[in-house]
Amino acid sequence: MSARVDIPADTSAAAKGTAPLIAASTHVNGGYKKGLAIFDLVLRLGAVVTALAAAAAMGTSEQTLPFFTQFFQFQASYDDLPTFQFHVIAMAIVSGYLVLSLPFSIVAIVRPHATGPRLLLIILDTVALTLNTAAAAAAAAIVYLAHNGNSSANWLAICQQFGDFCRKASGAVVASFIAAVLLLFLIVISALALRKR
Repeated sequence: MSARVDIPADTSAAAKGTAPLIAASTHVNGGYKKGLAIFDLVLRLGAVVTALAAAAAMGTSEQTLPFFTQFFQFQASYDDLPTFQFHVIAMAIVSGYLVLSLPFSIVAIVRPHATGPRLLLIILDTVALTLNTAAAAAAAAIVYLAHNGNSSANWLAICQQFGDFCRKASGAVVASFIAAVLLLFLIVISALALRKR
């Protein structure tokens, strides 16, 4: 009597040698998403700086021109125009949101496969982009009028007299459009990171 045990041939993926390839593919995918998360953090920091610069430049734009005597002066300030006030408030809100979103971006680096923080960021980034674009576009229209005026409405161009005021306001508008582009890239990055593969 012989003791013989039949062992069936192993057909599992590990026995065929494909298991290390699956693990390597998962590792590469995790590295791809981690790289996107790091790029997201860098862009988010750049957007914070740009949005703060836009709010600060517009909030400090003012110029006073003396006329005959020091008692009679012409003054241009951002708070003379409600559109510029909206720009300052909106850009301050956007920069505040971007600062508050930094921890979620760091969580996305630590846990690149987590979809919750990414989904939250893509929704709130879209809201911030909308607010940023509205403020930038409205301020750009007023800056255009300040530079060129409108002869049909009998509005005079004031930038020939208030050059410093117009330079600061124009710089703030440019900075706010740069922040809008950075927010757009952040939305694209979050969308790419939410892909399944």
